[in-house]
Amino acid sequence: MTLVDNAVYVGGQRTADPRSLDETYEVMRERGGMAWIGLYRPDAGEVESLADEFRLHELAVEDALRGHQRSKLENYGSTLFTVLRPARYLDDTEKVEFGELHVFVGADFLVSVRHAESLDLGRVRQRMEADPELLAMGPPAALYAILDEVVDAYGPVVAGLENDIDEIEDQIFNGDPTVSRRIYELSREVTEFQRATHPLEEVIAALEKGMANFQVNVELQRKLRDVRDHVIRVVERVDSFRVLLQNALTVNATLVAQRQNEEMRRLSETSLEQNEEIKRISSWAAIIFAPTLIGTVYGMNFDRMPELDWVWGYPFSLGLMVATGGVLYAVFKWMKWL
Repeated sequence: MTLVDNAVYVGGQRTADPRSLDETYEVMRERGGMAWIGLYRPDAGEVESLADEFRLHELAVEDALRGHQRSKLENYGSTLFTVLRPARYLDDTEKVEFGELHVFVGADFLVSVRHAESLDLGRVRQRMEADPELLAMGPPAALYAILDEVVDAYGPVVAGLENDIDEIEDQIFNGDPTVSRRIYELSREVTEFQRATHPLEEVIAALEKGMANFQVNVELQRKLRDVRDHVIRVVERVDSFRVLLQNALTVNATLVAQRQNEEMRRLSETSLEQNEEIKRISSWAAIIFAPTLIGTVYGMNFDRMPELDWVWGYPFSLGLMVATGGVLYAVFKWMKWL
């Protein structure tokens, strides 16, 4: 059974705790008042039972069973169908977890259908039961309380995302190679958060207009306007996160390009230095090779060699070696190899 909490309220007081949907319908017929039914991942049979009793529109019922809906408010005659996207920040994984909550509101009933663990509706119910005067205003007051809880829960999410962005800025300037991936992942979460929060502004504005048209308690209208103000602030903060992350990605790309350019410059300088060393080594090798070549020729054991019997032959060969080395040294010096 997916019936989480189920009660019938009369005059803002909890008067019955039916153990089944059928019992709830009977109590409502006997006592009147408002039924507040909380379901967690109900099966098709339970939702169809609610649809038959409260005349819920088939399209809204289909959305509630299928899930994966965007935040929205739809009016089906005397019934409102609201989809909310609660969120919570998970400190251990630094991720945002999104839930989905469907709320059917009629003249004498409110049915909530949860598809995720996030958002403690039990706390909302306790808060309303502690304020019978507010709860006596009926289903619109209960819907207001749920909206208020959803929006209040966005506060820690905003703080968590803001802290993550601050950490990303430190990673960027510390040259962390994993920061690009983290920026991308955080951008996806911010985008998902925008999809959850942006439609709420229109949802609450439509509710305000409806409450004014049906002369709902003025104090409740004021409370709803306060929730709308909170939504606007959240939306503005989330939009600024998107801009900050785009700027962070641009700055990171620029810094990476700068570091790559500096690395290329260092490699080029190293390559030039190596070329200069090779030139010096090659030059000295050529200078040393020339006398070695001459000495090798004169060291060959032949009977007929130039200047072999000349008295100045030995000094001449030494002078030739020195002269050849000097010429080569001058040439390499002129070429700036030495």
